[in-house]
Amino acid sequence: MKVLIATQKPFAKVAVDGIKEILEGAGHEVALLEKYEGQADLLKAVADAQALIIRSDKVTPEVLAAAPQLKIVVRAGAGVDNVDLEAATKHGVVVMNTPGQNSNAVAELAVAMMIYMSRGQFTPATGTEIQGKTLGIQAFGNVGRLVGKKAEALGMKVKAIDPFLPAEKIIEGGAEPVESVEALYSGSDFVSVHIPATPQTVGSIGYDLISSMPKGATLVNTARKEVIDEAGLEKALEERQDLKYITDVAPDNYAALKEKFGVRIFATPKKMGAQTAEANINAGLAAARQIVDFFATGNTRFQVNK
Repeated sequence: MKVLIATQKPFAKVAVDGIKEILEGAGHEVALLEKYEGQADLLKAVADAQALIIRSDKVTPEVLAAAPQLKIVVRAGAGVDNVDLEAATKHGVVVMNTPGQNSNAVAELAVAMMIYMSRGQFTPATGTEIQGKTLGIQAFGNVGRLVGKKAEALGMKVKAIDPFLPAEKIIEGGAEPVESVEALYSGSDFVSVHIPATPQTVGSIGYDLISSMPKGATLVNTARKEVIDEAGLEKALEERQDLKYITDVAPDNYAALKEKFGVRIFATPKKMGAQTAEANINAGLAAARQIVDFFATGNTRFQVNK
């Protein structure tokens, strides 16, 4: 089988070498498309591929239509909003992610962001400590649980909510369950967001939730830009001079927000959650192993479309 690795933001060389070793060792052919300029390049490269490994690259209906032999797409990472899952299902293509491989990198970033904002983005002004503060975690999956463990080790009180987990599972994960998202926000000095972008969550974090947070609170978003209602965020920051927001995916109006709110807001230059050497390697190798297993045994354990 021909496996195409299509990455506008390439894997590290050690990751590419490892992916090739796994795939070629199982008898598969590997093709590499890195730093490509546009969709036309991807459409051409995927034409004869049976499998595709991507990172943040977009798999649209056009890409799927251009790949008549394609059987599987693996997103090296957790989020799959860059893949048209409905179109993939119509084309009979299995879509998988690699859950857990980037989790520690994202969790470490979330904790670093809390410290960065509590210290005024490292300006000379007097900051605060995160020890003794309450952290609310919105979605208690792989990343959320790791954020909670790290925060607890730093002396924080951890609360969490997850609509897909019963209270006992949240307790087992080391956090105190709360009954509603509203209670999470109103009772937390920091809220760390880990929800996916879905029709139900897009724009769901807005003025009402943000403005309900305690004095001096910080909202931390290492999830997706789309889950934040940016107009509501701006209104809350305008009315509450004590609130802060930090994210690794910049709002559309970030330049205006930064000019208006200064050190109360910060966005990384690009999405940084998975940008560690370890995560880069782990996700790539996991993607390769899943493809090998899929063709060898039909295993679809991490399939995200039906």
